[in-house]
Amino acid sequence: MFTNSFEKNKEMLVRELRCDECFDIIERNIVIADKKAVIFYINGLVKDEVMEKIMEFFYRDVKKQHLKDARTFAQHCVPYVEINFHKDEKDVIKTVLSGLPCLIAEGFTECLSFDMRTYPQRSTSEPDDDKVLRGSKDGFVETVIFNCALIRRRIRDTNFITKAMTVGRESKTDVIVCYMDNRVDKTLLNSLLKRIKNLDVSALSMNQQSLIEALYPKRWLNPFPKVKYTERPDVAAAVALKGNIVILVDNSPSALLIPTSIFDVLEEADDYYFPPIIGTYIRIARYLIVIVSILLTPLWILAIQNPENVPKFFKFVLPTASANIPPYWQLILIEIGIDGLRLATLHTPTSLTSTIGIIGAIAFSQFAIDSGWFTIECTFYMAFVTIANYSQPNYELGYSIKFIRVMLLTLSHFLNYLGFVLGLVFIFVLLLTNKTISGKSYLYPLIPFKPKELMKKVTRIRIKKDSQ
Repeated sequence: MFTNSFEKNKEMLVRELRCDECFDIIERNIVIADKKAVIFYINGLVKDEVMEKIMEFFYRDVKKQHLKDARTFAQHCVPYVEINFHKDEKDVIKTVLSGLPCLIAEGFTECLSFDMRTYPQRSTSEPDDDKVLRGSKDGFVETVIFNCALIRRRIRDTNFITKAMTVGRESKTDVIVCYMDNRVDKTLLNSLLKRIKNLDVSALSMNQQSLIEALYPKRWLNPFPKVKYTERPDVAAAVALKGNIVILVDNSPSALLIPTSIFDVLEEADDYYFPPIIGTYIRIARYLIVIVSILLTPLWILAIQNPENVPKFFKFVLPTASANIPPYWQLILIEIGIDGLRLATLHTPTSLTSTIGIIGAIAFSQFAIDSGWFTIECTFYMAFVTIANYSQPNYELGYSIKFIRVMLLTLSHFLNYLGFVLGLVFIFVLLLTNKTISGKSYLYPLIPFKPKELMKKVTRIRIKKDSQ
């Protein structure tokens, strides 16, 4: 707690903040109306122009009678809107390290902080990985307060609540939980807030992923994603208006949406930026493409292993040329090779990304066919599967589909028809046993069956006037 001794308070803060060892933690000593004062702040996280204006006012227009205590001083002498008071030194240290300048002066038993932070950030441009053909072109950035403002701009309602919390003993990361108070599941909300408040971790090193895994440490063996990420504020606002919860983590340019079912993961903003009939077509096409991307290569393996059962009008799917590697291993090698090419493209300088990706894909595929490694059919089907993975925007779901496709392919290769059926049953069991963060069915509204809600998920229903 702060005392009446200015020198002791100052000495304690200088020692705890380690001002002598950190070049970017500034100790600015000033005199206000013949009384000593000091401002602590982080260089680079403060708006210099605002700081200069406030200090100019301190030097010129402050009277001695206004320096009675921190609150009187703030009421008469601080020409700034966002201020706060602190009595505990740990609170002050956290405030300074969060980027807020803090001021103490002779006779003050409280510290005064000014929220004039400015974080280095990029512009709010459209996200590269979450684009739409129509709709807004802004996106989240790495500063949580700006991300919160982008959602608030779209929801001008007093029921929209933004609850700020701090997570991490060392990182002290800002976490904001956003929700509509009149629509949210209060049981889920209270459980989530309690978990975040009691979370004991040193730091959120990987932002939202670290947070969600720390909150629910025992639910990650199933490959299907339990949460959805978005870099679009319009999507986050729409989800909040439906009664779901949006979590923003500082230093992360995306929002975490919960609870999330498989149908929520497959939704895309473009579904709602087109008329209902077009949105319905886009959504159904996406569902069909995802299903085909799972079944295509396992069915092709079954066709090769059982050519006598292939109808005549489907005989064209069978290989017309032989290769030195069995079809199953061709598919496995290409699955791994595509991931290798994707990683190489990711780490390639931006100016060469497209060139390297195209040259690598064409050169390797053509060489592999000519040298007898792969057949043309195998290369074609894997090219379709790879492109089909990008028909839905969720990376986590993309890899989940990849895992279950390889599993289904392996079972079909070694156990033939029995393996294919067992694989389908296993996939259904994975979906059935997977639960959302709230503990509800991952297949809702298919299981439990709610026909009206299922219709809303499968088709793009016209937006109706609110009856309330």
